[in-house]
Amino acid sequence: MQNLIDNFKIPLGKANVVELGRNCADDAFAIQAVIDCSFHHDQQIGFRAAWVLEQVYSNHEASFLPHVETFLKRSSSQTNQSALRIFVKILAGITSKNASSEIEGVILSYKTDDLVDAVFGWLIDEKIPVAIKSHCLNILANLIDKHQWIKEELIQTMDFLVEKESIAFFAKVKQVRKQLK
Repeated sequence: MQNLIDNFKIPLGKANVVELGRNCADDAFAIQAVIDCSFHHDQQIGFRAAWVLEQVYSNHEASFLPHVETFLKRSSSQTNQSALRIFVKILAGITSKNASSEIEGVILSYKTDDLVDAVFGWLIDEKIPVAIKSHCLNILANLIDKHQWIKEELIQTMDFLVEKESIAFFAKVKQVRKQLK
């Protein structure tokens, strides 16, 4: 774990992140350590760890798969906004209709109530940046099949927030409303 933290103490470029992701994908313990590091008290370390975790998810899904449930459990407690932006991007991917059948199976069997509560919380939190909120809209829309009640609540929340947020948020709301039809 300390080796990983040492790697995350220095600025990383895309090539470094890709290489670290590839190295971690070969070691199940490393993936768990990367998840743990994404909650590090030093926000830069947390962000860099989350970025590597995104690489593992995006490029080495088979290696990420055994850690999906742990990732889901821990996601709602992420407070580092830089890491959270990456977490919600991963969550949007693993809850999407395009997720692999293996990940879809985990999502179907996983009790997502706490996660849904957290995502709604991020969506209405005035301190959360629009980039995070944008992914929150996707996550909630993706989970409607599992939680029918989300649809009406999401529509009401979007109606409320569309006046308060930026034009970029408005564009995302328009896209999500299309998805809900």
